[in-house]
Amino acid sequence: MMDSRADRVLFLCACGLITIGVLMSYSLSTYTTLAYRYSDFHFFEREFVSAVFGIMIMWMFAQLAPEKYFLKFGFFLFFLALILMLLMPFLPESLATSAGGAKRWIRLPLISIAPSEFFKIGFIFFLAWSFSRKFVDNHKRTITQEILVILPYIAVFFIAVLLIAVMQNDLGQVILLALTLVVMLIAAGGSSGLFGILLLISSVLAGIFIAISPHRIARLKTWWASAQDSVLTILPERMGAYLRVDNLPEPYQILHAANAIHNGGFFGQGLGNGTIKLGFLSEVHTDMVLAGITEEGGLLGLSVCVGLIITIVWRVLKNANRVQNDVYYLFCIGIAMLVGLSFLMNALGVAGLIPLKGIAVPFLSYGGSSMLANCLALGLVLSISQKAQYQKS
Repeated sequence: MMDSRADRVLFLCACGLITIGVLMSYSLSTYTTLAYRYSDFHFFEREFVSAVFGIMIMWMFAQLAPEKYFLKFGFFLFFLALILMLLMPFLPESLATSAGGAKRWIRLPLISIAPSEFFKIGFIFFLAWSFSRKFVDNHKRTITQEILVILPYIAVFFIAVLLIAVMQNDLGQVILLALTLVVMLIAAGGSSGLFGILLLISSVLAGIFIAISPHRIARLKTWWASAQDSVLTILPERMGAYLRVDNLPEPYQILHAANAIHNGGFFGQGLGNGTIKLGFLSEVHTDMVLAGITEEGGLLGLSVCVGLIITIVWRVLKNANRVQNDVYYLFCIGIAMLVGLSFLMNALGVAGLIPLKGIAVPFLSYGGSSMLANCLALGLVLSISQKAQYQKS
């Protein structure tokens, strides 16, 4: 049985979302299994095993006393993931799997592990531990003093940028970590002035990484091809004419995602009856899973998923507000942002409101590493929730 002080609602909501993700990994992978001549249950079996292990991880961590294990495990996770990411580019092809021209997975006998997924959790722990020592003291500082305090952590973040955005060619994850860092800094007591400076620096860096990458420029053009008609109608005619760009690439993914959402209606086509997965969108069970869920489950099915995500984020934030330990508080804030922002960035991309980032939906998108890392994160929050429940009583 789970420790009676742990947050059962959080655990059950995560299990519900995981169950939906496992079912969709079977239903939405039809075209891929046919194209690569896999068995019908190829993706389902792998996601099911990851889900079982993930739920076991959450349950086991819910039993652990955070004052004994949280700091030790957090440092272990951070440094292990960091070392693995540093080693990734030097691993032979027999030990590393590539995607998008970069090595992203380490091959093990039964599973491939993406160290970046676990590094995000370790990075949030490191920020929580560091910020609790530097900022949460109610001491007023000037902007210059705040910048000097945060410089070492900016250096660590630049290491993350190098490892993820450069070596793994994944700017979306860096943007996600940058937003999480800024929110955690504000929660720790950083000033609005520091927030503005960090936001400006992040925007400039994102612009540079986009400008030097042809495939990111192409992705931005594809997004603008679908968004410009809606955006330019609210601007003055002369400005709209100046900003309009012709001969842009066809927004293939966004258009078919919109068709899937339209076809779903309120109740959906039914599990397994969607058509968007039949070659119209590649890998629907991964980054475009929300479009597939909406087509087969309709607005009702999507609302269930959104409701579970919102409840998970709310429960994590609720636990954050119930603990007196600053490290626990900031860690929970960071995990809530990681889950919530991942979902939001993916959903806005599928809807065509922002460029697609290639960010997985927590617990719903296919991927063993993502599943295990998210379960590990919530497992740590469940461990912390014991203390929160105890202090409330």
